[in-house]
Amino acid sequence: MSQTIPLQPALRRSAILALALAALCALGAAVWAQVGGERGIAPVASSSDIQVSGIEVDVRADNGSAARAQAWEEAQRKAWERLDGPQLSDSQIAGLVSAIVIEREQLGPKRYIATLGVVFDRQRASRYLGSEGEARRSAPMLLLPVTVSAGTQLVYERRNPWQRAWAEYQAGQSRIDYVRPAGAGGDSLLLTYGQTGRRSRTWWRNALDQFGAADVIVPIANLRYTYPGGPVEGTFTARFGPDNEYLDGFDMTAASPAELPAMLERAVVRFDRIFELALADGKLRPDPTLDIGTPELDPALQRLLELGRAMRARDQAAAAAASQPTTESGDAITAAPIETPPPEGSVALYTVQVATPDAAAFDGAVSAVRGTPGVRSTGIRSTAIGGTSVMTVSYAGSIAQLAEALRARGFTVRQGSNALAISR
Repeated sequence: MSQTIPLQPALRRSAILALALAALCALGAAVWAQVGGERGIAPVASSSDIQVSGIEVDVRADNGSAARAQAWEEAQRKAWERLDGPQLSDSQIAGLVSAIVIEREQLGPKRYIATLGVVFDRQRASRYLGSEGEARRSAPMLLLPVTVSAGTQLVYERRNPWQRAWAEYQAGQSRIDYVRPAGAGGDSLLLTYGQTGRRSRTWWRNALDQFGAADVIVPIANLRYTYPGGPVEGTFTARFGPDNEYLDGFDMTAASPAELPAMLERAVVRFDRIFELALADGKLRPDPTLDIGTPELDPALQRLLELGRAMRARDQAAAAAASQPTTESGDAITAAPIETPPPEGSVALYTVQVATPDAAAFDGAVSAVRGTPGVRSTGIRSTAIGGTSVMTVSYAGSIAQLAEALRARGFTVRQGSNALAISR
């Protein structure tokens, strides 16, 4: 018969402490796992030169080096023809080339097979191509490449071939101004597939402000692996804006998983054409509801408000002087002011705690604070739906003036040391 031996109090406390430490370590590891690890892919530096990719060559010669030299000349001619350039000699075309990009190659004793990319210097080639590629560019567009496969949706949670294809795309010659996050650190928490389903302009504006973007484009790759080692079928969809507006779609198939990167590279080029056509048709415009600017008051109304504030300050000063204690001779005892307002035109940074019982209250409070006269900029330090969120507010004036401005916007304001607590 088994017998249970009770632990001594000291041993029991040690066991509880060990369990607590193990739980804390596990929690810390879980939090770090959400932002740590190798999940970011830095995008390549974009060049304004003209690049023509996917030139296939197959040349035989007396030796491998001669075959490669002839193949590169052939690739330069084919790339120039793709640009619809005028008739030039091989030496003239070579003078316009700034680089040859080897996408894949096979070099034999007397044969050279490769897929190459040819980069033309835009400054030298523009005199032959005219104003090619000089059309207006789009506003900065935040890129969210979504991979849908086996019931999962990935953006930057971990490295994936679709993210890599966009990171390695040379977008300098595109008319779309892509903002491509690396996907490291907090990007994997902020930029998720769930973000594409949000409709709150405040949430989107906060996300876009962190990357300096005006709107968002979402290229979606839905990949289906038919069987291990077999073809990979891809359904691609282009979406745009906070309302997830549909632009276009297409299908592609890779013969095997080894051919998947090449298929995704071709898909990126096709997406770029879709976005450029949408820009030309006027569809790829930044959503005006994302531009939450600071409203400007009518100058006459602004003067009336300033006059009212001056009269209030004068009345308060008179009341304070009347309530000051006096000496035996009847002279008032004056004291140095506790708070000295900042100089005229200066901007100070204050902390504002906002009661946010629900998401609508959060959106309304952030918009109202941003629209307060004198507020230059705002930032969200923490969000607590059902609790108290924290903002940082850059304001042209003292904290007391900011409190009065927020009261004028309908808030109940409690003032503390360099911080305010507001609620509706």
